[in-house]
Parts: sequence; structure tokens; C-alpha cells
Amino acid sequence: MNAEERKTNQSEEDYLESILILSGQLPVVHRIEVAKRLGVSQAAVNKAVKLLRARGYVYEDGKHLYLTESGRAYASAVYEKHCIIRDYLIARGVSPEAAESDACKMEHLVSEETFLMMKRSVAERER
Repeated sequence: MNAEERKTNQSEEDYLESILILSGQLPVVHRIEVAKRLGVSQAAVNKAVKLLRARGYVYEDGKHLYLTESGRAYASAVYEKHCIIRDYLIARGVSPEAAESDACKMEHLVSEETFLMMKRSVAERER
């Protein structure tokens, strides 16, 4: 994957993850909430939603955003990766604030092998 594809993938994952998190906090998700959460413009959200709809990850009911089954699965996998990385870093003495910030970046770059090691480590620690 080249740098441009990685950037697109990261952006896509950030939008999906945000919609997933917001859908757990709010009765319905509007584009404005996604924009606020990500610190982007409404125009950026509109562009992203158009792409996510084309890929079959999101659908709309008027002004409300919903994840499709495949969108929810993808978003859940990204969010799980984020949480595992964050917890792994915190368990090793990284401040919660830095761990949260770093996990946002690392979730898009870490290899599956490294992620699985982190996941096993977090699971062992929770026992």
C-alpha cells in the first residue's frame, strides 16, 4: 500500500470509527457530530460519506447516518485495535492521554503480527 492509499484508508477508518462511537452515544448520528468529533468541515464529512456509501459501509435515512453490517464490522475491528493498543501502552506506563493519542495513529499502521502480540499481552494482564 502506497502513502496515498494508506492516507485514504486511515481517513476512511477514522470516519467509520467515529460513526460507530457516536452511534453508541447518541440516538441518531448526524454529519455535524462526525465533523465536530473529528475536527473537520461539513464539506469533508460530505465527501467522506459519499465515499463510504459507495463502498457499502454507510447508508442514510434523511439526515441520519448508519453503518451497514460490513461498515459496522470494519469499524468495530478498527476500534478494537485502537482500544487494545491504548490499553497495551497504558499497561507499560504511558499516560492515558498520550496512549489515546498514539493509539489513534498506530491503529492504522501496526502489523497484524504486532497487534496480535499486543492483544495477547492485554488479555494476559486482564486475567
